[in-house]
Amino acid sequence: MKKFLYIIIACLIAVITFTLLFIKTGESNMTNNKVLVAYFSATGNTKIIAEKLANEIGADLFEIKPAQIYTDDDLNWQNDKSRSSVEMVDRNSRPEIASKIDDFAQYKTVFIGFPIWWGREPSIIDTFMESYDFAGKTIIPFATSGSSDIGNSGEIIQSLVPNATVLHGKRFSTSVSDTELKNWAIEQM
Repeated sequence: MKKFLYIIIACLIAVITFTLLFIKTGESNMTNNKVLVAYFSATGNTKIIAEKLANEIGADLFEIKPAQIYTDDDLNWQNDKSRSSVEMVDRNSRPEIASKIDDFAQYKTVFIGFPIWWGREPSIIDTFMESYDFAGKTIIPFATSGSSDIGNSGEIIQSLVPNATVLHGKRFSTSVSDTELKNWAIEQM
């Protein structure tokens, strides 16, 4: 009888140990699969999409804020001397970002949102991409624009983070439905 009791106790200990190990492994995998929606929005349009997207997929949200906020004059694309025009002509321009993400390593998938400027992502996105280690992460660009598509932004971003997987991405209007945005995001992940 004692032998049978020891066997039952040993089996219970094994079951409890494996259960706890399974729970701990599941928590670890969930932590390593977190999703981030990071975005830059000069006029608020990209912010609308980013907030919808983060809400629909349960992702963390991070606004890429420039250290020096863009004024209306800075954004005047018709003025060759405006700040945005100068930055976009100089492919090495890296506008400073006001804050950083504390624990970037926890994210496996990063949606990166931005307006289309001069047929591509703004230079501040390049700053963001070069500010973190994206090795092994999946990056999914999304953009807003009155009429331009996402262009070669995905290829430019890929060149900045060669150890990551960068998908082509998509342009959205601010009127995109929550369902359409969620379905697109799920297809990408």
